[in-house]
Amino acid sequence: METLSLSEKPTVAVTENITGAEAVVKSLIAEGTDTIFGYPGGAIMPVYDALFHYQSELKHVLTRHEQGATHAAQGFARATGKVGVAIATSGPGATNLITGIADAQIDSTPMVCITGQVASPLLGSDAFQETDIVGISMPVTKWNYQITCAEEIPWVMAKAFYIAKSGRPGPVLIDITKDAQFQSFDFEYRKCEKVRSYNPVPKADPLKIKDAAQLINAAKRPFVLFGQGIILSEAEKEFQDFIEKGGLPAAWTIMGLSALDTSHPLNVGMLGMHGNYGPNLLTNECDVLIAIGMRFDDRVTGDLTKYAKQAKVVHIEIDPAEIDKNVKTEVALLGDAKSVLQQLTPLIQDNTHDNWLQQFKDCDAKEKEVVIDNEIAPTSGEMTMGEVIARINKQTNGDAIIVTDVGQHQMMACRYAHFKKSKSNITSGGLGTMGFCLPAALGAKIGAPEREVVAVIGDGGFQMTIQELATIAQTEAAVKILILNNEFLGMVRQWQQLFFDKRYSHTHMVNPDFVAVTKGFGIDAVMVDKRENLDEAVKNFIQSETSCLLEVRVGKENNVFPMVPSGASVAEVRLS
Repeated sequence: METLSLSEKPTVAVTENITGAEAVVKSLIAEGTDTIFGYPGGAIMPVYDALFHYQSELKHVLTRHEQGATHAAQGFARATGKVGVAIATSGPGATNLITGIADAQIDSTPMVCITGQVASPLLGSDAFQETDIVGISMPVTKWNYQITCAEEIPWVMAKAFYIAKSGRPGPVLIDITKDAQFQSFDFEYRKCEKVRSYNPVPKADPLKIKDAAQLINAAKRPFVLFGQGIILSEAEKEFQDFIEKGGLPAAWTIMGLSALDTSHPLNVGMLGMHGNYGPNLLTNECDVLIAIGMRFDDRVTGDLTKYAKQAKVVHIEIDPAEIDKNVKTEVALLGDAKSVLQQLTPLIQDNTHDNWLQQFKDCDAKEKEVVIDNEIAPTSGEMTMGEVIARINKQTNGDAIIVTDVGQHQMMACRYAHFKKSKSNITSGGLGTMGFCLPAALGAKIGAPEREVVAVIGDGGFQMTIQELATIAQTEAAVKILILNNEFLGMVRQWQQLFFDKRYSHTHMVNPDFVAVTKGFGIDAVMVDKRENLDEAVKNFIQSETSCLLEVRVGKENNVFPMVPSGASVAEVRLS
């Protein structure tokens, strides 16, 4: 467990004598927090008692499971750009947070988790509901700390928020013993502005920026890959100015989706295992590869020994650990994407690269003929996930926040959903957490109540956090819940079909009556299993002023293509 030096602890003046529990609440309010997600229990009860007196300033959302609290906090953070906050008790309450914390860590989501802990004299005694949550969470947090004295609360909370949201964002966990919550002390709060030996935003080398500009200006086939770093640094305008000036085709990771309008002429589509044909194929034909705010995940690169070996790589990245980790760079620009692009774009020459862009268009035409037309506009046969997403696009006009779970429906939504605004695509990327969507959609709607929020979920993932329907009902959050039901764990089944000779081992789902279950929670629900009823059902679904569920029965053995098989080169992308 880390200890803080005296230089990191602000000098405080006496203001008021309060308990540690009240200090937690006041610290949250001082950080601008207006919403927290949580579940009470014995070891955190003093904090919940303090919350009772601050209900007008701090809204608490009672989820039905602590994992739901973390995913809701993630959805809130991703929709707003603020730090999400989750709170739980000790023992199982704390350990139930771990999946969401790990998800936030790998997807760079700013989150502060607060857990209660047994009284400090009982630490290490295997007391009732005691777990070493600091030790358990250490590998999946940006920082964590155990508070055993009330006087530590203000400066630890201040440091927690600073670390969570600065640089490459991530989750922080603060564990507070019960006696520290009861203790009284003289409280004053000061926000943290820096931490010794922690440099969250490195400054890019001006000489390297010039080197990058020279590479890009000399390129005949430049290609930009962009990730969530564009969104996290709020560099959407700077990014668009950059690619437009250089005439640079740009493709996104699923975490970068919505940073650039999906209809922009330089937006050439999605990277990765189920990404578009052109971006995958032409990665191995570009001469300069410019990666911005992305980490070359294995689902994007495929076989690294065959990935873009012909290209000179420029990598703009805030986290030094990601530089040269997977893909060797020619020029590494360490820094915040917004700042780097502001310095780089003036050095970029006006260009169009029309012939190179035409190669992407030719690939698009081939993919449209072989895959897309059959997916989004089939004329017969079973309904497809793609055609449902196309109906959603028609009703939302690209203005909705689309939250997805993990699986085939996720890839279909990412491939076919239209987005005009940033912070509109919320999904579990790096960890791939089934059960993420329903609580994350709730958090997104609470964070952005003025926006339409559509949760797109498979029948498998829906059942992992189905209890959060009760939270949606209690909060009256108007989340639109779309279940694409193929009665399979679809992505696993697809792999079993393609690579395991159709041995569908334990992937068939015998599902409940989703409509009846949802209505049991007090939420309206409809099921559609005929194409002729789909348009009207989707229209009513989106236009509803309250939360509702639409279940659509889709083909059981439909697959997601294109596909880069596991371990293959991106140039080996398959259309069927």
